[in-house]
Order: sequence, then C-alpha cells, then structure tokens
Amino acid sequence: MNVFYEEDGEFRVGAVLADNDTSLQTEAPHGKRSKVKASAVLLRFESPAHTVFMDEARACAEAIDVDFLWQCCGDSEFSHDTLAREYFGHAPGAVESAGVLIRLHGAPMYFYKKGRGRYKAAPEDALKAALASIERKKQQAELKAAYVAELAAGRFPEALAAHRDVLLYKPDRNSIEWKALEEASNAAKVTPARLVERCGGLNDTHAYHLNRFLFEHFPRGSGFPDFPALGAPAELPKAEVSAHSIDDAETTEIDDAFSLQELPGGFRRLGVHIAAPALGIPAQSALDGIARERLSTVYFPGGKITMLPDAVVEAFTLAAGRECPALSVYFDIAPDYSVRSHETRLESVFIADNLRHDTLEPVFNAETAGGRVDHPLGQELAWLWQFAGHRLVERKGEAPRVEDRPEFVFRVSDGRVSITPRRRGTPIDLVVAELMILANSTWAADLQQKSRAALFRMQSGGKVRTSTVAGPHEGLGVAHYLWATSPLRRYADLVNQRQLIACVRGESAPYQAKDTALLAVMSEFETAYESYAEYQRTMERYWSLRWLQQEKISEISGIVLRENLVRLEAAPITQRVPSLSADVAPGSRIILKVGDVDLLDLGVQLEFAGTPSAPQS
Repeated sequence: MNVFYEEDGEFRVGAVLADNDTSLQTEAPHGKRSKVKASAVLLRFESPAHTVFMDEARACAEAIDVDFLWQCCGDSEFSHDTLAREYFGHAPGAVESAGVLIRLHGAPMYFYKKGRGRYKAAPEDALKAALASIERKKQQAELKAAYVAELAAGRFPEALAAHRDVLLYKPDRNSIEWKALEEASNAAKVTPARLVERCGGLNDTHAYHLNRFLFEHFPRGSGFPDFPALGAPAELPKAEVSAHSIDDAETTEIDDAFSLQELPGGFRRLGVHIAAPALGIPAQSALDGIARERLSTVYFPGGKITMLPDAVVEAFTLAAGRECPALSVYFDIAPDYSVRSHETRLESVFIADNLRHDTLEPVFNAETAGGRVDHPLGQELAWLWQFAGHRLVERKGEAPRVEDRPEFVFRVSDGRVSITPRRRGTPIDLVVAELMILANSTWAADLQQKSRAALFRMQSGGKVRTSTVAGPHEGLGVAHYLWATSPLRRYADLVNQRQLIACVRGESAPYQAKDTALLAVMSEFETAYESYAEYQRTMERYWSLRWLQQEKISEISGIVLRENLVRLEAAPITQRVPSLSADVAPGSRIILKVGDVDLLDLGVQLEFAGTPSAPQS
C-alpha cells in the first residue's frame, strides 16, 4: 500500500510500512522513513509504485487545461476527487486524482484553498484582475531585462534618460527603471551614477553635482515666482554722515557699511549701517514667502542663488552714489577705544563708495595698517584697525594676527578655474569682522534687555546653536549675540531686523518667544544653512579637482595634519594619504604625487613622494 499526503504545504508520497490507525510509518522513494498523520493522507493506492507516482502525477497535472478546469468547477466549494470525476468523466485513478489536486494547488489565482483537498473557484473579476497583474509583471520583467541588456552593452536607454535625474538623485526603488539600473550596476560592480556615465547618460559632471543640489533644495527651479512690485519706502530721516562698504569684487548684496565722525575731546562716533529690506518685506507677505522658502543665499564657485530676487536686492543694497534705507547703530568711542554709549536709528544713509578687497588690500594690509595707509580714507582705516584690535583683545585676550592657513578665492569663467590663496585675519578681515560682531552683540543685548525674542546665536562647550532666548557665545567672547547684519542674504537676519525695527519704532514685536512661526524658522534655517554650506564645500572640492586636471599638476605640496591626513597648500583639499610614512610629524610639509582624478565621486589619488628637503626617488 502507498499513500499520497500533504505535509507543510507540499505533496509527498510514500510506501506504508505500518498502519497504526491515527498514524502511519512510511518510506519515501529516496529511502527516508517518516511518521505521517492519518488525517494528512489524501489518497491510498496500490499502483503505480510509489517511486514513480509523483512523476506520473505531475505529468498528468501539466496536461490539464487550468482554464477548462476552472470552468468545470462551478461556484460552490468542492473536493478534488469530485472535480477529478467531472473533469475526466469517470472515477479517477490515483494518478489522475493526484494530478488534479496538484493542478488545483499550483493555481492559487484560479482556486482558493478551503481545507485539505478542498477548493473554491476564484470569482471571475478577481481572476481577470490577477491574470492582468501577472501579464503586467511579465511585460515589466521583459522590459527590465531589455533595459539591463542595453546598459550591459554600454547604451543608456531613452526611456531611462527621461527619468535620469530621478534615478540619480531620488529613485523610486519600486520602479522598473530603478530596478533595471540597480541590477545592471550590481552586475558591473559600479555605482548607478558611474554606470550612467559609462553609458553616455551623464556627460557633464558639474551639472551632475549642481542638479543634485537643485533637485533636493530647489525642485521647482532656482528662478523666482512672480511677486508684487515693491512700494516706495516711507520717508526716513537723513543721516548726518556718508558711509562706505567693504566687500569682495563679486558682491552685489551689499548689506553693511561704516561711517566715522570726529567728536570733541578726541572722541569718535562710529556708525555701522545695515541695509533694511525688512521695510519692504513685511512678515507673511509674498516676498517674505520667497525668502522664507530659501532661507539664505547659496554661494558656490562660479555662481550663487540669491535669497531675494534681483529687483529686491537692487532696491535695498547699499550701492554707492545713492541714499539707502538703513538700520544704523552709532557708537561713541573714547580715545582709549572704549565704547561709551550707543544708539540705534532707522534712517536714510548716503553711500559714498563701495570699497572692494582687490583694490583696497594692496594699500591696507598688515604692513601698512600700523602706519600710513595710502588711501583717501587712510586715516579712518588706520583708526578702525586700531579699534578692531582693541576689541579683539577685549573680547578674547588675543592680539591681531594674520593666520598661516589661507582661504581660497575661486573664479570660474568658460569652464576654466583660477584658485587664489588669500591670507585670513588681514586688517580688512579684522575691521569688518569686529564691526559686525560689535553691532550684532549690541543689538542682541538690546533685545534681551527689552525681553524681545529673536534668533540668538549661542555657543557653549564648542557647540553653536540658535535659540529664541539670548545666552553667551563663548567662541566670540560676548554675553549675547545674534545675526542681523546680512538681511539681504540670510533669513534669520531679516527676522531679527524686523524685531529691531519694531524696537526703534516703539511697536509691538512681530515675533514672540514661543511663536510657532519663529520656532519653525529657527529649525529650518539651521538645516538649510548647513546644507548650503556643505554644497559650497562640495563645489569647492569639485573645482579644485578640475584645477588639478586643468593645470596638469603631477606633484603638489601639502601639510600633514595628523597621522596620514594631509591638506594641500594650493587648493582646499584635505584627505588621507595611505602611503604617508608614519614617521612624518604633523605640521611637516611634504610632496605628493597626483594620480587619477574622479570628478564624479570627487576623489583624487595622492601618493607620498617625500619632503622638499629630501625627496624620494
């Protein structure tokens, strides 16, 4: 006697060695012996032999037309042996009965299992939907295979080209296009972006990095939507001074300027004048919505994406030769450079000149600042340098110094890049930085004293954070601090300027400490500002690598920071050099061989080649 039974969702066959009523001892065709519950047995038969039974039953099942079988079974629940009788038109043999059961079990779209050996036909609508789904999956599988084959052959399918940016930057991992690209990339052992490049779908690495950033942060494009025309600003009292700004040559968003007056008794009145776009951009206005969405100007070599439209920048930038609305803070400074008093005013200031780094630095630098500065504002600049140095010592106990580590000025034109190192901590840097720190810390203290909320900057334990309540900024050495001196470029400064203007006018503050809008700005500004800074660093590395290629540099000098971490001297590239000798001390100047440059993954092969005094062969 043999039995055909179901176990763990599978059909098995065995010869009966012992029948114990509720269970049987069986031997499988391959010789394994098992204990089978009697309730699991579907058929008992004498022939054919159990060693060939499953092959014959499967062959029988494959010959059964499943559509005809579905049509035969009706709407009611049925047992397999009843259906087998109707299908074959006679009492089925063991092989036929098992064949029908195997066919039923193997077609779950057609037949729903209701118990051991019992089934029910799927409703017609459900069957059609299931069959359509299978056909659709089949077509998708064929389409995916075609995409994979083209990618493997080094061709980028047109259908994938239409979805290229989505595939590269934010893929739908359930899409056929992504699954094909992922499968082909895994087979080629490269990243999807690299495979797209190999197949000719990515010919501009600069566009790849730019579009990645735009795709995430400017999904509707970097252009501005329509906005209402700016109204004429209210009449403001005219300042008694003329002001000057100091910026690099490319700056168009000129936020800040200074003025200096001589007073009796050796006193001086120092004015810090900040562009006042808050006068034309009310909170929750259409323009405010634009600035609120962007939160900051984005800077990168060869370009920028401004926070405000050009027309708005033009209306409020502190351009030379015109009267400009400004939020000014005046400081009366004693002969010993101590600040005796201050006053904030909302006024119209005439901008006499926009001084630029490239023309000012040759005459106002570390060598000339302490003596005669050959400039129409030479005396004023020399005094500002002395005052800024006093402020630095007062804040941090440090004397002014030019830092050894430079910053780099990038200029990109027609696909070529120049990188010019510029020393940090120059007299220009010191003067501008100290004037802005003085204004920002003074305004932060004023708002704090009047219990006004703002987006304050705090630092403790080395960590900088933003808060709606003022606190000390240990890194700068001031009791209170905020950003309010770049309202054309940073939304946090624009928000703070609104609070300051309300103070000057004696009006209620636009934002309160627990205002949900203010808290949302605080969180989103931090995130966006860091993301924009990271993109700037990314593109500085990109153009640094382009520069290595452009100049055909095969060797370059670097400084060891620690272990095998090295910073190049001629470009802002810092990375590990595994071949660097362990005995080379931090701070050492070394020579590096420059190998392959990868503009897609932003990598470069650097190999230790020795020191300038003892180069290795």
